[in-house]
Amino acid sequence: MSAPTRKPRPKAEPKRAPVPVRVESMSLTAAAARYTGRKISRAKPVDQSWQLAAWSYYRTVPEVRFAGRWMGNAMSGVTLYAGYRADDGSIERLPPEHPASQYVAQIAGGPDGQAELMGKFGPHLTVAGEGWVIILPAPESASVQDPADLWRVLSVKEVQQQSGKLTAIIDGEPVEIPPADPEGPLDDSIPAAIRVWEPSPDVYLEADSAVRSSLDQLESLALLNAAVKAIARSRITGRGILLVPKGTRFPTAPGQAAAEDDLIEVLMVIAETAIKDPESAAATVPIVLEVPAETIPEFKLIRFDSDFDELAIKLRDEEIRRFATGLEIPAEVVLGLGDVNHWGQWALTSEAIRLGVEPKAKTVCRAFTTQWLRPLLEADGVEDAGRCLVWYDSSPLRVRTNRSETALKLFELGAISAAALRRETGFDEDDAPNADEIAARSKQPQDQPQDQVQEKASGPLPVDETTAEPDTLPASAATTAADIDLAGLLAAADGLIWGALSAAGEKLLRTPACPRSERAQARETTPAALHALLAVDADQIDQWRLLAGAWVRVPEIANRYGVDPECLTASLDDYCRELIAAGVAHSYDVVPAAIATCAPLAVAA
Repeated sequence: MSAPTRKPRPKAEPKRAPVPVRVESMSLTAAAARYTGRKISRAKPVDQSWQLAAWSYYRTVPEVRFAGRWMGNAMSGVTLYAGYRADDGSIERLPPEHPASQYVAQIAGGPDGQAELMGKFGPHLTVAGEGWVIILPAPESASVQDPADLWRVLSVKEVQQQSGKLTAIIDGEPVEIPPADPEGPLDDSIPAAIRVWEPSPDVYLEADSAVRSSLDQLESLALLNAAVKAIARSRITGRGILLVPKGTRFPTAPGQAAAEDDLIEVLMVIAETAIKDPESAAATVPIVLEVPAETIPEFKLIRFDSDFDELAIKLRDEEIRRFATGLEIPAEVVLGLGDVNHWGQWALTSEAIRLGVEPKAKTVCRAFTTQWLRPLLEADGVEDAGRCLVWYDSSPLRVRTNRSETALKLFELGAISAAALRRETGFDEDDAPNADEIAARSKQPQDQPQDQVQEKASGPLPVDETTAEPDTLPASAATTAADIDLAGLLAAADGLIWGALSAAGEKLLRTPACPRSERAQARETTPAALHALLAVDADQIDQWRLLAGAWVRVPEIANRYGVDPECLTASLDDYCRELIAAGVAHSYDVVPAAIATCAPLAVAA
């Protein structure tokens, strides 16, 4: 069998004529720059000395490493896709056949490489506020199993700029990155380097990070760690001085001389054991000093303890708390969530994603957009290339435990698509059934063996099956399409749903789901749609009484349109609960399916 050929890239030629990149708005101007070799004139060089200190603390202070790795693990859960910025500012996902989607699919070799790539940016942007993306083109001889360009994220310690040359250390070997000519042809067959950084508010070219503002606290924390370590060692090697009156002896054992200094000998053996084995009980024995008996009437222990010993531990805890408070994620994430209940953990996680993970994902995506994707699209002559961008989806980080079940119920109601159901249950479009499978399943009930039909029919039934005719029928069963004002019923149900969601949104503003610092911004959102922006677990609906008192008018409306009040109340309540728990906005088009069990004939008509 011949070797598979390498899948061609969507671009035709490696060299292109220069085309100016059109940036849609200043909000898309990211702190990113491709290495061009052009000297940037400035009053003083960019200060990078603090970044070396920050990386040293990353290696030595566990809290710094935890913050960086937490951010990296969270960012690895973000998925990249090609988007299109609409006139209203929203971002729409481009179809797979669009050139931008084909380019984005090639980033780091696909989804697995992209997850690793985004994860690497977490520590870099958290600790140093800066990282470099080095893109090494794949050789032309690469096979389809390994066709991707090599994308690497490097720190400022691995990228050096000297005498107009840029050298990157990749796998321990120096690789010279040729400068790109911003006014010449774009060549994607040579290595490229993109600097990605979060700019400092006072000096745009300088990077900034939460660790930079905490360097003093981290220095104090390092000193306190050393002090606690020294205290521990001092307690192991000596527990103070024990003064012993001269002439004191242990009771002489048989065969021992009376003059033998048994006490000091035994204590010294214990002290030696404590040094050799710090975990032994001998580590608590102090140093022994024999003094004249007339100087002390009895044994006396002199301890080396000081008030600073206990103070050092308290100060260390305080410095850790100050460092955690200065991060861009809730301090409880670093300090631990042991004292936070489950709904508080959901709120803190949501806030960490919104205020910590997503801003850094935007920084990376904007860098890929302005310095890589748009130049390629402009050179290819793609229409509206300036509106295309690399964007991210953070919904996998927000999945809740009941989201799969909720998605299934909403799909049955017609509120979400089959593609959304597959996404929320962990499947992708490759798992969707083809036309033959759909046709086969549609015939399955007719071809089903009779014994299986009887087995299913033997289960519990939703109605009471009796041979006798009931005296009365439920309103939903006795009502015909002519008896029900369908348009009025749907409009009334839609109003009830909207009012219930609006009341729930007003209550959400006063719950932990909406932090106090974000309430002013949340009030700008329509209350009935606020649950789509705030994470709410299913049991929190009752805990926060979001739907309490929402259905007081349902019996009146149900009687007006001739439907069962209890059925209508249950249907509306179940529907709103599913919307709130899933974070899905209400749509009038779903109302017929939501109340279909109460007025099946009317809805079917």
